Amino acid sequence: MSTHILILYYSRHGKTKLLARQIARGAASVNGCEVTLRTVAELTASSQQASDPVVTLDELKQCDGLAMGSPVWFGNMAAPLKHFWDQTSHLWLNGDLIDKPACVFTSSSTMHGGQETTLQSMMTPLLHHGMLILGIPYSEPLLHQTRSGGTPYGASSVGHEATLTTEESQLAQQLGKRLAQIASKQKES
Repeated sequence: MSTHILILYYSRHGKTKLLARQIARGAASVNGCEVTLRTVAELTASSQQASDPVVTLDELKQCDGLAMGSPVWFGNMAAPLKHFWDQTSHLWLNGDLIDKPACVFTSSSTMHGGQETTLQSMMTPLLHHGMLILGIPYSEPLLHQTRSGGTPYGASSVGHEATLTTEESQLAQQLGKRLAQIASKQKES
């Protein structure tokens, strides 16, 4: 039986989507893991179309592990992602996400643009759902060396470029791999 990892993100300009793809690569490198990339619906019709399908509540309920990402919006997760979580009350009432591992990731245009507060804002609904929050441990050597993105709270990216740095990509892949390994171990037990 395969382990299902859901990579859920919102991306306005594409940088958070790049991180989502790297986390998916890391998760997919774990034997027996199946990865699904999903986004959330826009709040206004004038917003651009997403390249990945919009997540359903059933997909969230069925996942064995979750990686959630958002760009920094004034130190918080983006409104479309928050709106999605505001619709998960029945999953919370049923305890559908309790003890499932989860991690978070973000992108910002500047180094001090609010990455850590955004990562923490995304953790809040996950904690309310009883999920187990994973970060990037300092045993990961790149966490000590990066001059761009990457935090113990989760993967991140800094800057306006349309690409990720080597460190950002590798840290995102390591986070995805860690999530998949832990979700697989939990599913076995």
